[in-house]
Amino acid sequence: MRALSIEKELKENSYPGRGIILGKTSDGKKAVSAYFIMGRSENSRNRVFVEDGEGIRTQAFDPSKLTDPSLIIYSPVRVLGNKTIVTNGDQTDTIHDLMGQGKTFEESLRTREFEPDAPNYTPRISGIMKIEEGTYNYAMSILKSNNGDASSCHRYSFAYTNPKAGEGHFIHTYMHDGNPLPSFEGEPKLVDVKDDIDEYTELLWSSLNADNKVSLFVRYIDIATGNYETRIINKNK
Repeated sequence: MRALSIEKELKENSYPGRGIILGKTSDGKKAVSAYFIMGRSENSRNRVFVEDGEGIRTQAFDPSKLTDPSLIIYSPVRVLGNKTIVTNGDQTDTIHDLMGQGKTFEESLRTREFEPDAPNYTPRISGIMKIEEGTYNYAMSILKSNNGDASSCHRYSFAYTNPKAGEGHFIHTYMHDGNPLPSFEGEPKLVDVKDDIDEYTELLWSSLNADNKVSLFVRYIDIATGNYETRIINKNK
């Protein structure tokens, strides 16, 4: 697979929707995660990321303008021991709770489907990072309708053992803007990552469409120690 420029991928797509990037810095020392949200409606754009324990959650920027919290208010990031879970919906809680009961990442997601937001049927995208005794692995998943047919759910998972330094994988909800919005196709895209968290955060945020971007989360975890740094940018301030 040819590595793509994440800057180019984002700048040339006005509406990838919500996106997850997982990877490793080129020095091999840090596990990289990023999650962004975008919005076209006032309800979707009326959000911010806030820290919540070791994770984050979304909340309404202006509570008086919140009309339907069902698919926009959730915890995108939660931590379970040495695992960090990143998703685009309340399946974060499903993964966290069922894995805590001994289920696998894939088994947990078999209890869920794409979002019930006809006619888009937005895919549920998820990622999980595991750091243990100086090793790092991650996996990604997408649950999507059968080309808009809500009677059939297609489930795909991708596992990356000992990921290569300097590489990341990017999965997002929509191929591009449209009505209805076309679901992501194919396997996660191979993209570049940066060694410096501030440089990478700025690159991602500046590359997202200025009108549609809402919030960005970036976390770098030291693979040797488990210590991490987090950056959050919200358009609403």
